[in-house]
Amino acid sequence: MAALRAAPRRLSVYAAAIRFEHTVFALPFAYMGMLLAAGGWPGWGDALLITAAMAGARTGAMAANRLIDAEIDARNPRTADRALVTGSMRRLEMAALLVAGFTVLVVCAALLDPLALALSPLAIVMVTLYPYAKRFTYLSHWLLGLADSIAAAGAWIAIAGSLEPAGALLALAMAFWIAGFDIIYACQDISVDRAQGLHSIPARFSLRTALWLSRASHLVTVASLTGVGLLLGLAWPFWAGVAVVGAILVYEALLVRPDDLSRLQKAFFELNSYVSLALLAAVVIALLVP
Repeated sequence: MAALRAAPRRLSVYAAAIRFEHTVFALPFAYMGMLLAAGGWPGWGDALLITAAMAGARTGAMAANRLIDAEIDARNPRTADRALVTGSMRRLEMAALLVAGFTVLVVCAALLDPLALALSPLAIVMVTLYPYAKRFTYLSHWLLGLADSIAAAGAWIAIAGSLEPAGALLALAMAFWIAGFDIIYACQDISVDRAQGLHSIPARFSLRTALWLSRASHLVTVASLTGVGLLLGLAWPFWAGVAVVGAILVYEALLVRPDDLSRLQKAFFELNSYVSLALLAAVVIALLVP
């Protein structure tokens, strides 16, 4: 009985450790890849498998990140409350989450498409190795974007059996969007990164340069989304969604300044969740318009 009473508390610890709420960034792009590849609703079976695959990938990737970065997290005041640092989770528990998450991903890929299954080990390698990137290169932001963009590309492949040009552009849009806001997020760790010898755009250059590179990345995102719409001949709601996304990204650029990072958290989580959700809504409506 004691174990049963403790179960909800342990589950909340696990959910906090993998920051499941951040799925709001990648999952909508996976759904966009699924819907656009199918040209509409692919059916509940595929949709549920893609959702489960995304949950597994997120769990495995975050568990890997926490295991690899545990020592770095312990030296950063912002991350010193993470589960492995505080001892609220053991490394064995985190490793079990990693194995479980990636197992779910592979099983779902096998049920979806042979190519998706064949590429699943590559996806696992990419999301697992990303945490090491910041130890060697300030390009780590774009490597994170590339790893996360597997959500859009993988969902497209799962439905279509191949990655078509529009699917590649959707993944590119996601990659540069993620990279752009990860650069913004890294601005708060500039002193810690420099002290620990970690590589990031803000630590390597300056806050001003970092914010301009973030804006440039987001410009690539809007350009890539434009390419998706043109290639697929999508209806006007999609273009309205791209316009909304562009406006949000401009507002984000104005919100965070080199001399004022006080609104960074709002820019990082709140605004970027609006980006993915607004774009998903635009895709859904565009596919409904004859």
